[in-house]
Amino acid sequence: MLRLSLPLRLHLSLVIVVGTALLKYHAWYWLAAYGAIAFMWAVLLRVPIRKLTGLLGAELIFLSFLALPLGWERASFLLVRSLICLITMNSFLLTLPPHSFGIALKSLPVPGGLKESLLLAGQYIEILLDEVTRMQRAAQLRGINGTAGWLRYATAAMIGSLYLRSLERAERVYAAMVARGYQGTLPVDSTLRAKERFVVLAACAIAICLTLTSYQMSSSNLITHN
Repeated sequence: MLRLSLPLRLHLSLVIVVGTALLKYHAWYWLAAYGAIAFMWAVLLRVPIRKLTGLLGAELIFLSFLALPLGWERASFLLVRSLICLITMNSFLLTLPPHSFGIALKSLPVPGGLKESLLLAGQYIEILLDEVTRMQRAAQLRGINGTAGWLRYATAAMIGSLYLRSLERAERVYAAMVARGYQGTLPVDSTLRAKERFVVLAACAIAICLTLTSYQMSSSNLITHN
């Protein structure tokens, strides 16, 4: 895994996700650029491919139910954009040391209440990943191997079961955190160094250029057609 501090990895992941999410609809060339960046990010972090593909498969099934009613053209762009965001954030989460998401969150300049919500969401994602791993192991024991077989195994009923089991575990974990004195924050400090701030600023500049250019080119195309 690339030697990057937890705060820097979180900030760079958020820059990629926010830049991708703010792209103008049907800006496919710029979406492809973000897709290449997300792929390189996953390679740099050395994400376990099997875990990543299994998690993406389950998440995309959820998203397809929401996007497909919008029409194929619009849904295809939304699904690809969501896929890039999921690759980026899942690459970050899958390469985190256990229970270190809260340490990375300490460096974000956001209100404490939002940090607490993100911390609990990250804790839930860790639980969800564990449950997905258990489901994959159960599928393998039933002779279902490969990504295609796993996606056939992850039916709507299994997804509902996954949600209920992970939710019950999340409630037990939160109760254990409260019993151990959790009050919304972790007693640790995590800040960016000067060089890391420069890297984040450079990444923000690149993301802003890509995202704004998608709007400018779309406006130019409309003027040309008119």
